[in-house]
Amino acid sequence: MKLITAVLFAATCSLSLPALAVDFVPDSVSIEGGASDSSPTVGMWRVGVQWEAFKWFEGRSWTLVNYIDLSIGSWHAEDAGGSHDIGDIGLTPTLRLQKNGFGNFIPYAEIGIGFHGLTSTNITQHRQFSTNFQFGDHVGAGLRFGEGSKYDLSYRYQHLSNLSIESPNPGINFHQLRLQYHF
Repeated sequence: MKLITAVLFAATCSLSLPALAVDFVPDSVSIEGGASDSSPTVGMWRVGVQWEAFKWFEGRSWTLVNYIDLSIGSWHAEDAGGSHDIGDIGLTPTLRLQKNGFGNFIPYAEIGIGFHGLTSTNITQHRQFSTNFQFGDHVGAGLRFGEGSKYDLSYRYQHLSNLSIESPNPGINFHQLRLQYHF
């Protein structure tokens, strides 16, 4: 599993190299929220900006696009030890496969693997990471809609862990809903 994650991460990062040539004006903004399925008392929210890096393929039926997602947010947990809040900043290259041909409705699936920095390693009394640095990978599906397909609603399943750089490495999973606006 570690090898697969490392290969996917390297491939996603290398696909993002054209992003170095884009300007710094974001193409979209987002807000997302979610809950952990592995720690039921942990919730999260994030805001982000995205830059479309490159269209790898654009055909009549399908488009494969790569974008960079920069996000900042917070996790909140309640347990017997009290209330815990953790800051999270992430940078995630993402590949999105879009289905064309539905007018202003564009269904898609995406995958991404990136970096996250946490302000604390203590999530709950019983869940602690060994490092502030975490890898974050996600799979998602969504729909762009509205005039010019400017609105975007998606579901994402995200896993964060340190890829066993240090132990313990409990990881955490989130189910997320995301609303995005494209300029």
